Amino acid sequence: MRQIILDVDTGNDDAVAIMMAGLHPEITLLGCTTVAGNLPVANTTENTLRVLHHIGRSDVPVFRGLGVPFAPHPFPTPADFVSSATPVHQDELELEPSPVAAQSASAVEWLVETLRNATEKITLVPVGPLTNIAAAVTIAPEIVDAVDEIVIMGGSASHGNETSQAEFNIFEDPVAAHVVINAGFKRLTLVTLDATRKARVSAAQCRELEALGTPGATATAQILDYYIRGNSDKALGSAAVHDALCIAYLLDPAVIDVSRLHVAVDTVGFHTYGRTLVDLTGIGGQTPNASVALSADSARFFDLLRGTLAA
Repeated sequence: MRQIILDVDTGNDDAVAIMMAGLHPEITLLGCTTVAGNLPVANTTENTLRVLHHIGRSDVPVFRGLGVPFAPHPFPTPADFVSSATPVHQDELELEPSPVAAQSASAVEWLVETLRNATEKITLVPVGPLTNIAAAVTIAPEIVDAVDEIVIMGGSASHGNETSQAEFNIFEDPVAAHVVINAGFKRLTLVTLDATRKARVSAAQCRELEALGTPGATATAQILDYYIRGNSDKALGSAAVHDALCIAYLLDPAVIDVSRLHVAVDTVGFHTYGRTLVDLTGIGGQTPNASVALSADSARFFDLLRGTLAA
């Protein structure tokens, strides 16, 4: 049984990750912390509460986190120049509002307290910008020893999805990503776009989920239908469910292929700001500091998703 904390910027694929973690019997979801990323933190918090309520898991506490990056962006962002006609993420998920509010403690405060007092090791699963995690390990560096594994959705060894170079989560707060990668976690797994782009769900598979009739499956079908319509590669008729692949990995590590590699984050370049520098060949001579997922088994991923949501 894995004890996990999910750090989310809910969002569509975050919602699916929450449902998988909240419904699977082999995972104990200790809490969800929220962060600004896909949406402002007020929206990510509200959406997280709605998802948990929808699947009957309002017992899972939600802690509102930081609403601005750990360090300000030194350069304009793509959003300053480009606006999408179809937003990828819904400001408010079309789910019933939760009667339960977010906790009064802040996300960073709760992370530090929980990890300091842990009697058994906890798995951290941040699937948004790493702002909360960076703040927590800066305040209390010793908490890394309470973490069994940190599983991060972020980065790319090839091309980005926010800029030509950078993946969204890392680009939103590269300094936070640099802090977390260098914080001393003994097991750090980076689930990159190279893997998550293969963890796709098609419109036909959404109908398959919808037919299951469970709250989790029907909500996932509805959310992913919207995601497919708003996705930049919607012509494929499918969408990559990036964040949910991290939960699938916790349930079945064979769903991704990982390599031990050295990873750094560009925090200074103009054209390369937020890029994850993945040394694929070891040419830099630095000791590997991460298990990097570069591929995923799409069929295995969907089987895990469907099996979890069927319950």
